[in-house]
Amino acid sequence: MNRWKDRIRSPGAWVVILILVALAALGSAYQPLTPVGASSPAEGDSELTDFRAVVKRAKDAVFPSLVFIKVIQESHDSGKRSSRDVSGSGVIVSAAGEILTNWHVIEKASRVRCLLQDGRAFAAQIVGSDKDLDLALLRLELPSDAAPIPFATIGDSDHLEEGEFVMAMGAPWGLARSVSIGIVSCTRRFLPEASEYALWLQTDTSISPGNSGGPLVDTAGHVVGLNTRGVLYGGDMGFALPSSVMLEVLPRLREHGSAHWSWTGIHLQPLRDFARDMYFDADEGVIVASTDPESPGRRAGLLTRDRIVRIKGEPVTAVSDEDLPAIRRKLALLPRGEPVSIDVVRAGETLSLELVPREKGRVEGEALDCPRWDLTLKAINRFENPELHFYRAEGVFVYGVRSPGNASSAGLETQDILIAIDGEEVRTLDDVRAIHARSLENIRRQRRVLLTILRGGQRRQLVLDISRDWERK
Repeated sequence: MNRWKDRIRSPGAWVVILILVALAALGSAYQPLTPVGASSPAEGDSELTDFRAVVKRAKDAVFPSLVFIKVIQESHDSGKRSSRDVSGSGVIVSAAGEILTNWHVIEKASRVRCLLQDGRAFAAQIVGSDKDLDLALLRLELPSDAAPIPFATIGDSDHLEEGEFVMAMGAPWGLARSVSIGIVSCTRRFLPEASEYALWLQTDTSISPGNSGGPLVDTAGHVVGLNTRGVLYGGDMGFALPSSVMLEVLPRLREHGSAHWSWTGIHLQPLRDFARDMYFDADEGVIVASTDPESPGRRAGLLTRDRIVRIKGEPVTAVSDEDLPAIRRKLALLPRGEPVSIDVVRAGETLSLELVPREKGRVEGEALDCPRWDLTLKAINRFENPELHFYRAEGVFVYGVRSPGNASSAGLETQDILIAIDGEEVRTLDDVRAIHARSLENIRRQRRVLLTILRGGQRRQLVLDISRDWERK
């Protein structure tokens, strides 16, 4: 007992006692704060002030429309064509069974199956997809006597503010369905190399592999985004495609099977380019950083450092990087083949130029499997392989090399551009397909193939020995 008295007499002990007394007094005096003009929980509807009820209503509005997606995906990156199972998430957005998900969930899919929350399973068709936005539209293959399909309402992401609560729904790690809650961390997140046509909604909701394509839901129970990107380290940080952009592109996916972008070849730069430490003396417009060779932008006469101030008579301004995606999207949605006016300021003088956008076309080259050669090839695409397109605008390159295999034994490497086979020039996958078929037909008489390749801008010749069948070994 004397030891306890000694401790109480010490100065440190009295400090602790005083703190405890103060905390107790604060606790007894605490009353929840009510905003001015609002009724207290006792005076009004207590359910409105119960956050748990708000979350439950929002969850119940969307959770039944959550879809677990299983895909059989073809792959060519190992040097041969193969199949693998992948999974992701989606959300039903119409009574007809339309599903929104990510492009990377259904990429190269040969079969798509969907599991609903009520246990029903259906095959699905790919209606349209777009790699640039990482967006895809599916439709369930419903029998005529199918019971009604639950679907969610797409809301307006433009009303979101930082700090608002949102829920991320999906199928993390293939676990069929899950919901997590967090806040909106940033409503206009610009991600370099991933924000060509859209900004991102950044949230701290828990997102893992498999959540891709699942809905981001606000407290009103509306889909305000599509969970697309996540970070597996450094805390929970996820990025969702805003619903405002999805709504703008959705009709084009239904009609064309793609976003149907136009191409101008114009590269833009903001007026206040913090990343490059470049600042332009202007308050309106957007700077032309460069134009692609033979592009509509270059044909229109646009020059580097021109300042575009109007597109089709509508003013445009990009003060920072966050303003660029909306202007790029405006250019990409221009009608193809129709002249549009572009007003630019050059050396203090305003000029009106005529721009004729072209079809953007595919943003990824097709792939070809070459058995016995033990490699896969892909068509060069200006958007996917700009570094190869620089050397050869039309051509094919080595996409995958099987190891061990005949191609790897010959010294072939990925990114090698194929120029000729046995002296015969090749520019398309069809060219290679025909030569490959002939080589297999004549394999008993000719077991070596002479390949001319371009590697790093330098021509080389390699001998491909196809006498060994690695598939049987």
